[in-house]
Amino acid sequence: MLKQYFHSVETCEVGLDEAGRGCLAGPVVAAAVILPPYYESEILNDSKQLSAKKRDLLRVQIEKEALDYAVGFVWQKEIDEINILNASFLAMHRSVDGLKKETPELLLIDGNRFNSYQELEHQCIVKGDAKYMSIAAASILAKTYRDEYMKDLAKEFPEYAWDRNAGYPTKAHRQAIREFGVTKYHRKTFKLLPNQLELFNR
Repeated sequence: MLKQYFHSVETCEVGLDEAGRGCLAGPVVAAAVILPPYYESEILNDSKQLSAKKRDLLRVQIEKEALDYAVGFVWQKEIDEINILNASFLAMHRSVDGLKKETPELLLIDGNRFNSYQELEHQCIVKGDAKYMSIAAASILAKTYRDEYMKDLAKEFPEYAWDRNAGYPTKAHRQAIREFGVTKYHRKTFKLLPNQLELFNR
């Protein structure tokens, strides 16, 4: 059973989570979500535990019912410049930047590390997306927004099947890199193949 609050209903708590850290291509995407007091959902859970159909359904519900939400992107070139950990933190910062309706008082972070955002209190929670509703909601938005973006990229580069693998290092994705090289959307600092000496750009 997911918890509604870390402190109390009186505290404006923001759930934060990201998607795409382990991908070979595309952005890392984070979401910030503020749920209404005493929010309830029978199917809300960590996005990794849900089908794509349920994630899409929940995204509509969350966007309709949340007091405030926002999504932040950090692009592959930025990831290569600042590394994926810092890029994940930056994506979360950008999502908080996007909140317009409410004034956050506490940030609930999925994971064990975070770079402080302004003067706001934050709490890192390992597997928080399976423990707190607001973090689970953020995981849904981050995942669905990123998957949607990667499906659009797949139209430009269908060989890599990003509409199915979302840029993750599947066997088929790596085989496509061997055959066709790397694109402008690939993260050049990642180990795209076990032996990268033969890679070329597209």
